[in-house]
Amino acid sequence: MSTIGFAPHDHKSCVAGTLHKAEAHCASQGLRLTPVRRRSLEILLAEHRALGAYDLLGILAKEGLGAQPPVAYRALDFLVGAGFAHKIEALNAYIACAHLGTCHMPAFLICRSCKSVAEADTAPAQGRLGDAAREAGFVIERTVVEAEGICPQCQDAAA
Repeated sequence: MSTIGFAPHDHKSCVAGTLHKAEAHCASQGLRLTPVRRRSLEILLAEHRALGAYDLLGILAKEGLGAQPPVAYRALDFLVGAGFAHKIEALNAYIACAHLGTCHMPAFLICRSCKSVAEADTAPAQGRLGDAAREAGFVIERTVVEAEGICPQCQDAAA
């Protein structure tokens, strides 16, 4: 898998393809992709950066989809639980999953200047962390890897 988030791509196709995968997943798993959940995913996909729950709520409220915090939090909980979004712990914010439909352990590259986030696939069980876990008799089930730095666009702008 590749890193997604900093490289130019067909954004319209990216959003449409991911929404199609989400709809198919919900249909096969008996999950309900309600209008608020679908719109929340569309908003996260459109941004390609992490959004806080209140950022999402502001957009939903303007569109008449609810103005109370539980609306956003319930939608985000669903999206994370279904594997359609990830929580970025360092920012207390959420981003749409760039590798929807695949089993992966993502790492997040967070630009401290523009707050854009790229998702990269990792294999912690294969590296030093995996070696340490095996040595301790530990089985890794989930990891959270977040790195902060400067994205290519912000580096270019600073030069």
